[in-house]
Amino acid sequence: MDFAAKRELEITACKVRMGILEGVHSAKSGHPGGSLSATEIITYLYFKVLNIDPENPKMENRDRFVLSKGHAAPVLYSVLAQRGFFKPELMSTLRKPDSILQGHPDMKNIPGIDMSTGSLGQGISAAVGMALSAKHFGNDFKVYAVLGDGEIEEGQVWEAAMFAANKGLSNLTVFVDFNNLQIDGTIAEVNSPEPIDKKFEAFNWHTIIVEDGNDFDQIEAAVNEAKTIDKPVAIIAKTVKGKGVSYMENAVNWHGAAPNDELFEQAMAELKAKLEELQ
Repeated sequence: MDFAAKRELEITACKVRMGILEGVHSAKSGHPGGSLSATEIITYLYFKVLNIDPENPKMENRDRFVLSKGHAAPVLYSVLAQRGFFKPELMSTLRKPDSILQGHPDMKNIPGIDMSTGSLGQGISAAVGMALSAKHFGNDFKVYAVLGDGEIEEGQVWEAAMFAANKGLSNLTVFVDFNNLQIDGTIAEVNSPEPIDKKFEAFNWHTIIVEDGNDFDQIEAAVNEAKTIDKPVAIIAKTVKGKGVSYMENAVNWHGAAPNDELFEQAMAELKAKLEELQ
């Protein structure tokens, strides 16, 4: 990726992070940690990969995206806002009773959402169904999904993985946001799914490990490799929970908590400084 293209993505990712913090702070609830860790992955998909049109969100042959770890809705909403599906100012209405931006993605009311998610494990099953439908009806759209590393402790994930490989769903690419933390602690403390790559390989998936899942060059290399593979692909991206906000990074207590006014101002000051540096 050339310098200018990467810099533009980094600027967008910084704005996405600011939207995440604005939404969670305004709502006084939400999930900032896993939203911040997945920012580069979802930003890259929406700005460089997905065949989509903000002016026509239901375009029939659009690529599909499923946020299987639906509690990370703030990052998806913020990316959609930056991509032009709705105004960024709407982020301040997150989780408000009269807002379309509820705590988990809602495909009925939010433009750009392809699947309502929140019950962990179910999103990948929906993504598999979309990919199967495309194969069955001869559509050429691709399906992408993002799962959490804690989420893949759910058995339903592996049923979906088995089915996807058995049906030869080469139009399906899944990212695992491997930030190593979930609501109750590290994944090792709760119920480790490692080795993640070997498990997907055992289900006949092609796997790619991204050592820095918050780096756009490494994400791009993985996506480009995935496009050459004739089977479902799992990209295991090692990320930092709370990435971009100093006091949230690698801190499990920010899995599902909102910053108070003082900490919000600190986070926004850090992100504004980063944005000024990038611009």
